[in-house]
Amino acid sequence: MCGICGVYAPARAGDGSLLAPLAAMTASLAHRGPDGAGLWTDPGAGLGLGHRRLAVQDLSPLGAQPMASATGRYVACFNGELYNFRLLRAQLQALGHGFRGGSDTEVLLAAIEQWGLEDALPRLNGMFALALWDARARRLTLLRDRLGEKPLLVGRLGGDGGAGLVFASELRALRVHPEFDRALDREALALFFRHGCIPAPHSAYVRADKLLPGEALSLGPEGERRWRYWDAEEVWRHGLAESLAEPLAKSAGDAEDELERLLADSVGLRAISDAPLGLFLSGGVDSSLVAALLARQGGPVRSFCIGFEDPGLDESPHAEAVARHLGLRHTTLTATARDMLDLAPRMGDIYDEPFADASQLPTALLCRLARGHVTVALSGDGGDELFGGYARYPWTLRAHRLLRAVPLPLRRGLVALLGLPPAGLWNALPRGRALRWRLDALGVEGFEALYLRLLSQHKDPARLVPGARAPGSPGYRPARWPADLGDGDDARLAWMRLADLLCYLPDDILAKVDRASMAVGLEVRAPLLDHRLVAFAARLPASLLLQGGVGKGLLRRVLHRHVPPALVERPKMGFGPPLAAWLRGELRPWASDLLSPSRLARQGLLDAEEIARLWAEFLAGEDNWRHLVWDALMLQAWLEAEQGAGPCAS
Repeated sequence: MCGICGVYAPARAGDGSLLAPLAAMTASLAHRGPDGAGLWTDPGAGLGLGHRRLAVQDLSPLGAQPMASATGRYVACFNGELYNFRLLRAQLQALGHGFRGGSDTEVLLAAIEQWGLEDALPRLNGMFALALWDARARRLTLLRDRLGEKPLLVGRLGGDGGAGLVFASELRALRVHPEFDRALDREALALFFRHGCIPAPHSAYVRADKLLPGEALSLGPEGERRWRYWDAEEVWRHGLAESLAEPLAKSAGDAEDELERLLADSVGLRAISDAPLGLFLSGGVDSSLVAALLARQGGPVRSFCIGFEDPGLDESPHAEAVARHLGLRHTTLTATARDMLDLAPRMGDIYDEPFADASQLPTALLCRLARGHVTVALSGDGGDELFGGYARYPWTLRAHRLLRAVPLPLRRGLVALLGLPPAGLWNALPRGRALRWRLDALGVEGFEALYLRLLSQHKDPARLVPGARAPGSPGYRPARWPADLGDGDDARLAWMRLADLLCYLPDDILAKVDRASMAVGLEVRAPLLDHRLVAFAARLPASLLLQGGVGKGLLRRVLHRHVPPALVERPKMGFGPPLAAWLRGELRPWASDLLSPSRLARQGLLDAEEIARLWAEFLAGEDNWRHLVWDALMLQAWLEAEQGAGPCAS
């Protein structure tokens, strides 16, 4: 795991202007790679590559990057891990390749030498972002892993991009280049208020965009080409068609066996590390299963958990019970409001663009806790998307069945009536805010629109960002929103899982973990996101996933082979902190300062009156606008950090 960056300006080849900005860009990523730095330039090509190293495989200098292939044809700047590098190494040795060291980057370069880039990619099992220079073809290729575990952003230099481009693991490296235009993208900010993050391919800046998961960008004498080497939607459609044509297995037991075999192999591959390794453990289904399969491999296992003082949000007793059962060496840290007062102002620095999933707070604490003991940690990310774990899945299926029986005008009239009671009445009800939001969603037309409304924090976020155009307005669809998969519960459940796999998972969950972990130099690996498990999950019918209105049925049954149901079966809690209480308490002075009308008016980005209204209603308890308030706070915190444009202060 590392940080990568580069400058590609062929029009300036040989003018000597590469090195200084490249060095500054690389230095801005020091938190991602505290174990070393490397620069490589080809002045004749106008190309420079920068690398910050977090040493995990082959801790010796032989693993340093940027790294050239044995023949010198290729130079790689690589962030991430190839989990199957030992298997690939053995295959390549049998074909006559030799190796100087033990790094996965050297194996990657040999694989590309042997098979070519496009034929090597399907053989890779890993998470990565890669910049690859082909000196013979004079071609630079940038690419991102299949599911978007590792980020890669591209910025254009000059008014029309003709001055070249810059690329990096984080936006902070782009903005330190003296010629990068830091004009903010108001459309992206409107999207931020809808999703709590800025979805790919958008970024906070007009002149930068994110590569999509499974996407590559090649630049050479033949021009510029974007291409996909792996497409989750294609895999999903193929799996759904296969499951409808032929059942996955003769029995649920067969499916359980196949899932356990795949997941055990994935955990085993991700447990390979020359640096100390542990895992995140919440006591929920996903992390407990990863823990059980890791513990089964033998040897001591360290696990880490964040707890809360509020018993209604605290999963730590469940995590401790699972850890005792599995014989893990477990550590818990209870997050307090004082911790948040210290941490919340730093979110704008840890996250290189506006990001407002409130679980970023405990995630940052968890990563810091784990980094005090290990360099690598396994997580349970991906289980909800692949195996149907979110409560919104069965709710949306039931709601859609009911809605089809009620004419749309009648539903919209009912929604209007439900909006008459004051917000305070809804807030007085258990989960009243969530209920109000779900009932409001009943006025939309179509299954996809219903699901998008449930995922949106604001119906018309462009109202908060004056001057924002269509992407934040009604009728908006995310860039990677999947096409319809058909009728019936199997197709609709598959569609929701795919929508989250394409959008919510990479843009929110994986971005959150990447930035929080890299801020402290911790590598996080997700065994459930092995691409073989994605193909397996795509074939699963609803009957194996949703049972009694509860998701992840198949995953639960595999877990019960290792952990008693009594230890893990309980309502899903998520990883959300008591945000509303903190904002009305210890965090209130900090928040009030960031949201002051004078500050907002001076910046001119947001509708100061609307934000002031939301904040006042929230403080008075008239409406629980905690998500939108947190969005505004995280944008303000990011703007504070962005003005400095310095390195991440871990």
